[in-house]
Amino acid sequence: MADCASFWDIPGMKGGVITGDTAWSLLAHAKAKGFAIPAFNCTGSSVCNSVLEAGAKIGRPVMIQFSEGGSAFFCGKGLSNEKKQASILGACAGAHYVRNVAPAYGVPVFVHSDHCAKKLLPWFDGMLEADEVYFKAHGEPLFSSHMLDLSEEPHEENVSICAEYFKKMAPMKLILEMEIGITGGAEDGVDNSGVSQDKLYSTAEDTELVWNTLAPISKMFTIAAAFGNVHGVYKPGNVKLQPDLLDSFQKHLGAKLGCEKPFFFVFHGGSGSEKEDIDRAVSYGVVKMNVDTDTQWAYWEGLLKFYKAKSGYLQGQIGNPEGAEKPNKSYYDPRKWVRESEMTMCARVIEGCKDLKNA
Repeated sequence: MADCASFWDIPGMKGGVITGDTAWSLLAHAKAKGFAIPAFNCTGSSVCNSVLEAGAKIGRPVMIQFSEGGSAFFCGKGLSNEKKQASILGACAGAHYVRNVAPAYGVPVFVHSDHCAKKLLPWFDGMLEADEVYFKAHGEPLFSSHMLDLSEEPHEENVSICAEYFKKMAPMKLILEMEIGITGGAEDGVDNSGVSQDKLYSTAEDTELVWNTLAPISKMFTIAAAFGNVHGVYKPGNVKLQPDLLDSFQKHLGAKLGCEKPFFFVFHGGSGSEKEDIDRAVSYGVVKMNVDTDTQWAYWEGLLKFYKAKSGYLQGQIGNPEGAEKPNKSYYDPRKWVRESEMTMCARVIEGCKDLKNA
């Protein structure tokens, strides 16, 4: 499948949510052709629409992903989330929403769940249950893929727990993303800003253990290996990425297996990264990169610019620079200012795709 001239040549490829062999073949195609697919954290239907619109404008595949906190927000912060029931509901509602509207945008879409730590496993269990129900009815899971982030646990425990969950996922051909090492910074309630620097870099032995444990279960897994990644945006020079580590991991295992670039890597903490580091990471087998902080800013910036330009019309329901009796409904209507946010985020999504040569 990787040798296809276009991703549209992959068997089963379609506009809309893709899963199983089709989704995995697209990742293999990306690795072979030297591009990666950006994954954007979404917290509501408007944010999802921004990603879908961008994909449609450039005719390229995109990934929509939901974090645990983002999932709870999707279905409403007024709901109790004591047992992660709101996060389960929100993630599944988001997946169903994307499944319903994505075909109209005409591009392939992955639906993914992001960063599930050990304390959040009830959320993961709930999504897997929804996948099983959907699989029985439709022959495919609700989601394209899920991420287990057990990087805070001892490495052997991390890999062991991933293997147990992967055994449940494999019959549905769900793709597993797992993390080794630690991504620095803070995101979605997880703060790794004070971790030891050596934890920010994985080793060849770390990745080899993952391969030896997961590959016998299914080939459909990716690794978010740590090579200095940090969540958030920092001043240039503060984040010391070492993408060449990924190349060394590929060569270490590739020499033993007799193949080139056996691993499918994921780039976390991608916001604010240098373009050169992104290019090198993609050349070493990165097929997915997470983008959240930059698109959060882009969504806000649309509203910010709109307010600055139209502030005289946004101080009350009636009265503006054109007259004390003039109404302002056409300016404070949410459809107006939310749309401004969607357009600036859409532009940032397109930029993210181009950064990864997914254009």
